[in-house]
Amino acid sequence: MMESGSFHDKKIGILTGGCSSEREISLRTGEAILGALQKKGYQACPIDVDVDLPARLREKKVEIAFIALHGKYGEDGSVQGMLEIMKIPYTGSGVLASALAMNKIVSKKIFLYHGLPVPDYQVLRKENWSDIQLLNDMGLPLMVKPASEGSSVGVTLVNRETELKEAIRIAFHYGEDIIVEKYIAGREIQTGILNDRVLGAIEVLPGEEFYDYEAKYTPGRSEYLLPAPLSREKYDEVTELGKKASSVLGCEGATRVDLIMDNNGCFHILEVNAQPGMTIASLLPKIALGVGLNFSDLVEEILKEASLKA
Repeated sequence: MMESGSFHDKKIGILTGGCSSEREISLRTGEAILGALQKKGYQACPIDVDVDLPARLREKKVEIAFIALHGKYGEDGSVQGMLEIMKIPYTGSGVLASALAMNKIVSKKIFLYHGLPVPDYQVLRKENWSDIQLLNDMGLPLMVKPASEGSSVGVTLVNRETELKEAIRIAFHYGEDIIVEKYIAGREIQTGILNDRVLGAIEVLPGEEFYDYEAKYTPGRSEYLLPAPLSREKYDEVTELGKKASSVLGCEGATRVDLIMDNNGCFHILEVNAQPGMTIASLLPKIALGVGLNFSDLVEEILKEASLKA
């Protein structure tokens, strides 16, 4: 970590955009972060990430990278590795933690190894799967997901047998491996963590059957209850689970953990977001505001932890 007193003298490059399926969300995140840093008096500039990123970083004389990327090549450790090679300190998790969090298959295995609860699931490879066997093994309803995408991109809730093949086809569009989870009806709870400190938990009431892309990024499509209206015991349980899930992957900086509480009151970890959204509709800023941390202060706290991890 760099000396915080010197940050206003450093050139900060906000890495935004990129070429993943979440490009538009990343641009929104980058714009919001840029405004927050400029408001605080930092020397910040946006950099739209493409194959010329190293040259742009040198051209702009960037000394610290604030990662505002989502999805492949930005959230999965790729850009983090490049920044390590260039010796440019950056925000968020390192190469390994970013890769682990992005890959739902690997992260679920790690959660299970540490005794953390996840929904029942199966992994399908593109060249070898059977929808009939899947139905026999797991039944309906099911959630079909790409293994390495965020923002619910490519995710389908399957309620009927006739919907399964199309859901699998959509998910395979994003990679060679996909995950099929047993759908858990219940309450969507998400926890926010900043520098190993649990900020709190929020309950999401999606306007759709589940918290899909439209429900996440269309204002007014979902409702949010902050703090999540749980008993003290359940609130402590879900925040501790969120902290453990982030910790076992080795995440740093700001993370968001998505969970479901089923109708029996049991929590199930869905995923850890090592690079959570920072748009006006994003959940981490909402959670932070609940403990008195406004958006600009949240961005500054994330920046202060910029470092090289290798």
